[in-house]
Order: sequence, then structure tokens, then C-alpha cells
Amino acid sequence: MKPLIAKFLTSAADPKFFPAEGPPEFAFLGRSNVGKSSLINSLLDQKMAHVSSTPGRTRTINFIGLYTKPNQPYPEMLLVDLPGYGYAKLSKEISAEWPKFIEPYLQERETLALSIVLIDSNVPAQPSDRQLIDFFRSAGSDYLVVATKSDKLSGNKLRSALAALAAEHEIAPPLPYSAKTGAGRAELWHEIRSRLQK
Repeated sequence: MKPLIAKFLTSAADPKFFPAEGPPEFAFLGRSNVGKSSLINSLLDQKMAHVSSTPGRTRTINFIGLYTKPNQPYPEMLLVDLPGYGYAKLSKEISAEWPKFIEPYLQERETLALSIVLIDSNVPAQPSDRQLIDFFRSAGSDYLVVATKSDKLSGNKLRSALAALAAEHEIAPPLPYSAKTGAGRAELWHEIRSRLQK
């Protein structure tokens, strides 16, 4: 697959402002300090998502179109950056927003091909992550769990951490990813592209 050109399309905090459904969409979700923006920028090899030292700055659903040609009218796929959750100062406020536009996106968006749940490989299993995984499990939605910040753990410690997270969340071992080193980038693109064939 050729290198993709990323273009920011729109931000929305209301379903009526979502882009028209078209190409497959890949949604990224995670707790506010999980490194979601860094992972998206690493995956695209360019700065598209805003990285902040203050967790919880993403307050809208942000849509990024990926194209194979500069003048292509419609994107091949969309990457969708959703608001973070679980950060103490904002968790109640953001939780109140979920039914308004986040749940409708996750439950009703016909073109949502895969939800990518980001969890921190350096911290124990979190209840908020488990709630999100259970949400997708009960909905029968296709999801993939990716463990961020994997460069902070050595080989054996990383394997142990991934095994513990898999056991706690009752999932297959998460895909380790490091935005810093790029480890896991090819594997995540493989997972995304495999859904494009469906």
C-alpha cells in the first residue's frame, strides 16, 4: 500500500456534524493520559493530533481522512480520534458527554470498521478500560486492544505486563506499541488494512 496523505476533516460534538458515511473508519479510544495523540501521529508519521501535557484536551470527535493521491476527492479511510476518559478532573464531565455524541458514534456509525482501545502497558488494569472493552464485547463490535508506551518496559517485564493485562481484561494479549520508537506500527497498520479487505 502506498504512503497515505492525511488531512484533518472536521471536529464534532454532535452527531449531526459527523461527516457523511463513506469509507471505513478506525476509531481510537483510551484514557486521557494513555498517549493517544502521540500514537496517531506516530502511525501517520506526521503531526495531526494535538499532543498536550494536560490530559483530557480532546473534547470532540476528530475525523482525519487518509488519501493515496493529493487531489483524491474521497479518502480511502478515516482515522477517528475520540475524547479520552478516566482523568479525575474531567471524568464526570466527559462521562456526561458520552451519551450525547460518543455512544451514538460507536453504536450507530455503519462505517466504523474497528475500534482501537488504547491501554497503558505501564499501569495495572484499570476499571474504566474494562468498562470500554465490555461495552464493545456486549455490542458485538470489532475492537483491538493496543498497549501504549511499550518502550518503557524491558522485554520480560513487557511480556509479563501484557500477559497480566490480557488476564485481567479477559482478552488476547494486547498489541504493544511505542510512539517513541515506532515498535508495533507495522503490526497495527496490518490490523487496519486487514479490515479494509472485508
